[in-house]
Amino acid sequence: MSDMKQPRSGLLSLNIREKSALYSAYMPFLKGGGLFIPTSKSYRMGDEVLMLLSLIDENQKMPVVGKVVWITPAASLGSKVQGIGVQFNGDEAALAARHKIENLLAGQQSANPTHTM
Repeated sequence: MSDMKQPRSGLLSLNIREKSALYSAYMPFLKGGGLFIPTSKSYRMGDEVLMLLSLIDENQKMPVVGKVVWITPAASLGSKVQGIGVQFNGDEAALAARHKIENLLAGQQSANPTHTM
């Protein structure tokens, strides 16, 4: 019998309506891209997550699978928002979501910090 805990899976719905919110959540430094998702639910590194993602003016949700690669706990230093960073898994849906996000953010710059860096 192994003491290794199996990764869990979860379902998260994320509606991003403003470019500034998308900029704060996007994690371009991850291979394949990813998003920070504010949540108080407990996750572990490696947990698989299905995101139902709605961006800016779209009503249709894009299903994107990824895994937890970043955790910001409650009461973290610098008053960061509690949540998880999810790396896209690299399939067609994830690639489409990444391209859509990067097209929406093209030319977007901000002096404001993101949720992760």
